[in-house]
Amino acid sequence: MIWFKKRNSKLTSQQLKDIPEGLWIKCDSCGEIIYKKKLDRNLWVCPNCNFHFKVTSDYYLKIILDEDTFEIFDENIRSTDPMKFKDRKKYSDRIKAYSNKLSITEAVVVGLGKIDNIPVSIGVMDFRFIGGSMGSVVGERVARAIERAIDERIPLVIISASGGARMQESILSLMQMAKTGALLSKLDDAGLPYISVLTNPTTAGVMASYASLGDIIIAEPKALLGFAGPRVIQQTIGEELPPGFQSSEFFREHGFVDKIVPRAELRKTIAQTLRYLYRPADTIKSNIFDNE
Repeated sequence: MIWFKKRNSKLTSQQLKDIPEGLWIKCDSCGEIIYKKKLDRNLWVCPNCNFHFKVTSDYYLKIILDEDTFEIFDENIRSTDPMKFKDRKKYSDRIKAYSNKLSITEAVVVGLGKIDNIPVSIGVMDFRFIGGSMGSVVGERVARAIERAIDERIPLVIISASGGARMQESILSLMQMAKTGALLSKLDDAGLPYISVLTNPTTAGVMASYASLGDIIIAEPKALLGFAGPRVIQQTIGEELPPGFQSSEFFREHGFVDKIVPRAELRKTIAQTLRYLYRPADTIKSNIFDNE
């Protein structure tokens, strides 16, 4: 005898149409329809399949840094149009449109803050701004964040989310790879730790430069990582790729990522790692900029 009829949790197409816009969100991974407020309470992680939604730079700053400790820097550095790039819309107009829409001025936000009372120089990329692409301003802000860590003798934390170098700036964007890499070498010479956090997606020029040069590399679950995308690689080599290829789990299995950390544990994990790596009294007073 059946006492209770199982309720169908799937919504019909008509029910989906009747849902007020902005209240519910469909998971990109499992297709589950999730109440937006519930998703926000869960740090924008799907409660059904653990898929980590993309979140904004200010959201990461909110959940990782101690409250009211963030001081933003380098907002006065803005992109120009050195290559006079023209497509359907002028590059300078696109930059202005994104800035007005998103209330951020570039694809990375940098500054100083504290994580569990540990001072850090931090940079957080924002995929909403032209796909988190790295142009000359992104590279310069990251470079200054590294220099700030050296000057203040504090750790560096960078949270990456990027589709790669910005084609509108051509070679000027690619130059940022070498510039940031050279400065990270100076950070290492100063005896200061760098924690790199890889989120979905972290690819191409960013992945091939500062994102992959951390002393400790942390990744969120199921993030897409790598230089080229899996479809491009598969088409190039003409072979089927292994299951889960270029996921953070694949990278962890093959030794590139040190630890996969769910978003809810990110702040705690970074703080614990910094307490292990960072000894303020032991850091070397660096003179690496004296001859510049």
